Amino acid sequence: MTRRLFLIAGEPSGDRLGAALMAGLKAMEPDLEFYGIGGPLMQAEGLQTLFPMEELSVIGLAEILPRLRSLLRRVSETADEIVAMRPDALITIDIPEFSLRVAAKVKVRARDLRTIHYVAPTVWAWRAGRAKKMARSIDHVLALFPFEPPLMEAAGMTCDFVGHPVATEPVASAEEAQAFRSRHGIGADAPLLLVLPGSRRGEVARLAPIFGEALRPVLAAHPDLRVVLPTLAAVADDVAELTASWPVPPVILDPRERSAADAAAEKRAAFTAADLALAASGTVSLELAAAATPMVIAYDMSWLSKQVIRMMLQIDTVTLVNLVSDTHAVPEFLAENCRPGPISDALLQLLEDGAARQAQLDAADVAMDRLGRGGDAPGLRAAASVLRAI
Repeated sequence: MTRRLFLIAGEPSGDRLGAALMAGLKAMEPDLEFYGIGGPLMQAEGLQTLFPMEELSVIGLAEILPRLRSLLRRVSETADEIVAMRPDALITIDIPEFSLRVAAKVKVRARDLRTIHYVAPTVWAWRAGRAKKMARSIDHVLALFPFEPPLMEAAGMTCDFVGHPVATEPVASAEEAQAFRSRHGIGADAPLLLVLPGSRRGEVARLAPIFGEALRPVLAAHPDLRVVLPTLAAVADDVAELTASWPVPPVILDPRERSAADAAAEKRAAFTAADLALAASGTVSLELAAAATPMVIAYDMSWLSKQVIRMMLQIDTVTLVNLVSDTHAVPEFLAENCRPGPISDALLQLLEDGAARQAQLDAADVAMDRLGRGGDAPGLRAAASVLRAI
């Protein structure tokens, strides 16, 4: 009898995780059927989606609150669909504000349904009690970081470390990086700065003006500096508008101008071609580490989100490269410290201080090894874990 799985993802990163998981599952059990909520990558693997994934792409308290009513309605609709379908398992991928609410509603009405959550909550960073609360509705967890399984198991769930996708994804070669520079008229010796102000409109709106101002002292010291800005289709127009007043016009890599495969290859080439990067906090720090690109991390958020996180934060760095490598090699400027002056100073140090650059490269190597570089693809490891769990 054909088994059916219901998967939920709400962001591009979750869509990538879900698609890799689905590909791994199909390799091990070709007759599986997939339903749920997902983006283009999961749909390409055969997911039948209930509604556009983009409806769930919100972050932070201030961003969620105005849309809370519609999100809660979608929670109820999704839970109703799962209970009516009775799949063999529910697999929720990140976006806990939505997916764990769905799982909780489902468990009340279908207690025997196996529930699996992909991406352990960051209880090591803040709100440690979330793990025990999650255990009421989640049976099994797929963890991206090797230090997470003991935390999940202590809360009452089974958990497997399946590796982080970044550690096994392809990285552009030196030849591809040089070809990228040539395509965009960037000399082989010109310093190249990659700027990544986030994937959501709120992030880009907050960070782009700060990042633009941070460029001015760097350009004064290095007038031949070139700037490249990869973006997503959903925020490409915002990026173009917000960077129009920057002191140097960035080369914007707009994915709407090419196929998905070409856009991904162009982004990989940009990461390898860059001498350094200025990026919003998040998984992108691991992508930069995989490409051996030194970075400065900066992030700001709404006032309300800052107050809540400040009270609950349990760690002294949020940059994933630092956390996984047990270092503070990557400088970060968060909340009130997310200001142009300190960011500029850190960028200049990376351009001019070989020891600072090498410290980051060493930390990046450690992080990639710990996240599974050289092992089986995380999608396959996650698929094997899912099949064992159900």
